[in-house]
Amino acid sequence: MAAVQWHSRGRKYESEWQGCRLERSAVEFSDYHPLKAITVTDSKSRRGGRKGSTSSTSSSSSSVVLDPLSSMLDGTDPLSLFAAASETPTLPHSISAGELGRKRLEKEEEVGLDFEPWSSKRGEILSRFTTTEKLSINLFMGSDKSKASSPSSAVSEKVRTRLEELDDLEEGSQRELLNLSQQDYVNRIEELNQSLKEAWGSDQKVKALKIVIQCSKLLSDTSVIQFYPSKFVLITDILDTFGGLVYDRILTMCADPHPLPESFSADEVNDTAKETCLNWFFKIASIRELVPRLYVEAALLKCNRFLTKSGIQETLQRLTAMIRGIGDPLVAVYARAYLCRVGMEVAPHLKDSLNKNFFDLLASFRQIHGESVQNQLGLQRVEIPIYLTLYSPAIHWILQCVAYRAPEVLLTEMMDRCKKLGNNALLLNSVMWAFRAEFVATRATDFIGMIKDCDEAGFPKHLLFASLGRSLSCADPPESERLSILNEAWKVITKVRGPRDYINCAEIWVEFTCRHFTKREVNTVLADIIKHMTPDRAFEDAYPQLQSVINKILPYFHDFSVLFSMEKFLPFLDMFQKDSVRVEVCKSIMEVFIKHQQEATRDPVILNALLHICKTMHDSVNALTLDDEKRSLALLINGFIRMVSFGRDFEQQLSFCVEARATFCNLEPVIIHLIHTVNQLAMETRRVMKGNHSRKTAAFVRACAAYSFITIPSLTSIFSRLNLYLLSGQVALANQCLSQADAFLKAAVSILPEVPRTISIEGKQRSSEPFFLEFINNFLSTLLVVPDHPEQGVLYLVRGLLNMVQDYTWEDNSDAKVRVYISALPLLAAMSQESYLYTIPKVDSNETLYGGDPKFIAEINKLCETLIGQVLDHLKTLGRDEGVRRQGSLAFSLFGCLLAHGDLRNNKLNQLAVNLWNLSHKHGFCETRTSIRTLEYIKHQAQLADMSHLSDITARLSLQSRA
Repeated sequence: MAAVQWHSRGRKYESEWQGCRLERSAVEFSDYHPLKAITVTDSKSRRGGRKGSTSSTSSSSSSVVLDPLSSMLDGTDPLSLFAAASETPTLPHSISAGELGRKRLEKEEEVGLDFEPWSSKRGEILSRFTTTEKLSINLFMGSDKSKASSPSSAVSEKVRTRLEELDDLEEGSQRELLNLSQQDYVNRIEELNQSLKEAWGSDQKVKALKIVIQCSKLLSDTSVIQFYPSKFVLITDILDTFGGLVYDRILTMCADPHPLPESFSADEVNDTAKETCLNWFFKIASIRELVPRLYVEAALLKCNRFLTKSGIQETLQRLTAMIRGIGDPLVAVYARAYLCRVGMEVAPHLKDSLNKNFFDLLASFRQIHGESVQNQLGLQRVEIPIYLTLYSPAIHWILQCVAYRAPEVLLTEMMDRCKKLGNNALLLNSVMWAFRAEFVATRATDFIGMIKDCDEAGFPKHLLFASLGRSLSCADPPESERLSILNEAWKVITKVRGPRDYINCAEIWVEFTCRHFTKREVNTVLADIIKHMTPDRAFEDAYPQLQSVINKILPYFHDFSVLFSMEKFLPFLDMFQKDSVRVEVCKSIMEVFIKHQQEATRDPVILNALLHICKTMHDSVNALTLDDEKRSLALLINGFIRMVSFGRDFEQQLSFCVEARATFCNLEPVIIHLIHTVNQLAMETRRVMKGNHSRKTAAFVRACAAYSFITIPSLTSIFSRLNLYLLSGQVALANQCLSQADAFLKAAVSILPEVPRTISIEGKQRSSEPFFLEFINNFLSTLLVVPDHPEQGVLYLVRGLLNMVQDYTWEDNSDAKVRVYISALPLLAAMSQESYLYTIPKVDSNETLYGGDPKFIAEINKLCETLIGQVLDHLKTLGRDEGVRRQGSLAFSLFGCLLAHGDLRNNKLNQLAVNLWNLSHKHGFCETRTSIRTLEYIKHQAQLADMSHLSDITARLSLQSRA
């Protein structure tokens, strides 16, 4: 192919821009607006028939908004249909109006999301009530005697056989597991739970019942009394499993001939299911011991639905009365708690049994301080305050059930009944836990009076104040009483000797103090906490509570000048000596600052404190720190830097950035953010300071450039360095700092060989070529406005860049180098124009320096010819089968470049364009739609006065089929 003679097409950018503008047309905005919703008219025809009339047709039209998502569903929302179906259930015709009203009342009284479920308390009980003493399990799993049975046995014989099987529970072999650790005990109970399921699955129903009965017997044992609440949780899990298995079994028997509705009645249950249900209750009635019989029947409470309409209510009343026969008050209170639990799950509308359980509890409350209990505590060496805490979970739960949506009259009566009891601290504590926070807050002064009257020896008063504080953190007492409430509470709290007990109580009252008082009172509280927690480094065992104190203060002090002006806040932070905890606290503070700080600040108090906090986060970074953690910390520190502003004191702002660079040198995202900040500062300085300050401004901008030039090499990411060199060069150029701009751009070119062929992105290796090409294109667009250095040759930066591209080791089978050459042609064509497409104010580009000098134009043309020659040579190497697709793509790209920027009046250039078109379509890989649109564009351009020569080219360009 003959050598190409390049000539750039002359461009008139202003007229081209005018030609590309959209034509204006008058629009009636009353009828049309681009943001107005599209409406469609929906015409429907309804056909129907009525008795005594012929079918008629009616048409209605309505304008509706066309929603593509709704149209996909044919106008039907399945969730809405489901909701509609649930709101209008199909009712059996036999339900009376009174029955319907009763069911509606029960529905209204069902347990809602505002009721804290037992499952949320389970974990806390297991972790709180532990023991180091050895535990034991006594199991009577029955004998192995085989009992023959005849198919023709009478019903009475079957009953006698089953009773004998139950007798085996006490006459069979005994297994006693001794000296179990707490974990061994838990594992054994879990094994029994699994054995229960396996026995049930293998149709060994009697064996399953034996397991449940034996486990229930363990609830009579209080030999290791501190572990009893946790034992209760473990055993009742087994009872719940058993109750669910029995209920589901009977429910499946009711599926013949059709499944029962969810709200079925006993009349709809078939005889077989009823007989099976009665059989289970007969077996339970044969259990001789009170505690297991009561627990197992309570577990099956829901099964009473299969028998009679009033069965659940009657059973609840009977079981409530049975509990009165349990002599041990601890065993009795947990039995009541379990009965209340199943009652709330099965029939929450039956409030009478709940209330009876509570008032029975009050009646038996004196037993707690009886002689038998005292003797038992003496044998086990358990002090009365510790013993009383064992009651808390059960009494909390009973009171929660009773108080749930209870009228205020009932709550007041319960409170008064508690007052009349002597030594009622345990009950009072549970009342404040379980009653609505608003009820407690309104009567806070009354509760304080009741707390004062309690015996300190029986139940510590600081625990009572902790419960009161927990309620007051959710609801506000009368404003006139708040200060006296705080004073009365803190008089007791500050006298607590044990650091752990003290901080557990003080932490709760911090929120009340922050919510209703000023920084003065909060500072006093912090000082008291420091006083109690500093001796013997007690704070090391209380990091969760201390961290909670910080988290409760921050939501109420969004003004950080007020927060940091508190004398004891920073000393309080110094108590966090453990690195991981200290960093978490610092992150919490920074998150609140970034979220709520509305305006930039220069307050020295805030800046010094937050710099210290951010430095703490930064200094936690080491070689083992995960990348996600580094990003999280950098994000918080960058948020702080973004909120620092010294107004027009730009030198102070730069000094801050210098200090921040030294402080946060290990977090690369922070360093990158600082360089961006300094570049923005340089642009802002030039905008604000004009006229008489020009020399000072230039010096400051040069200082900003020096900051970036010194800092960028410290970055490890090659593309971060490249992009920041380019950005800083652009900023320097915009501020007429030509030598600094030249240094940045040359530095960028000099490190191009360091770009690796692959880079790590989110832990995966990716090719660096797309990022490399993107940077080079951005760099080329900047070079248009960069004037040549007087001591360097013509286009020295362009040549330097192209030389680096030539020498770079590209990937095998890569066209990236050739695409860079094609991308350089538009830049060189733009440089040969009399007026450039864009310029920088007060910066003389090459258009001014050379003024269209023929020698300069000749250099450009020569360089373009060299690049085109390199591209054509590469196209020749792609003629083989595996490269024809790439050949077509590159040929079409070069054709487009010649069309847009080359002077096609030149015959050789004209012929080259035609050849490239034919080559790109030779193998049929060029997209037909793109080709057609390109031809239409060329035809359109040929109609212009100075582009008529394109008509000849159009005639020679043809579309070739893929075949």
